Amino acid sequence: MYAVIETGGKHFKVEADTKIKIEKIDGELGSDVKFDKIVTLVKDDDSVVIGTPYVEGATVEAKIVAQRLGKKVIAFHYKPKKRIRTKRGHRQPYTMISITGINA
Repeated sequence: MYAVIETGGKHFKVEADTKIKIEKIDGELGSDVKFDKIVTLVKDDDSVVIGTPYVEGATVEAKIVAQRLGKKVIAFHYKPKKRIRTKRGHRQPYTMISITGINA
């Protein structure tokens, strides 16, 4: 069984006992999180439930494993013959979660 959830404006395909990186959400390490925006649900008998826009009554339970920063992204602006060079860096925060169960 797997599901497609929506969080942080993105869709993620999740299965039980897997880890994924999502946009940062509030919560302490080890705390439980419940996602109720389930876009698609595929059951073990290959029956597919597609939400309009979300599947009614379906939830995905997860546990927060880590709150970290991603790799640094460099934004370098350069204008030739003008001696203008600007270098900036940014590290996007993310949350690592472990999927504990999918409830249909």
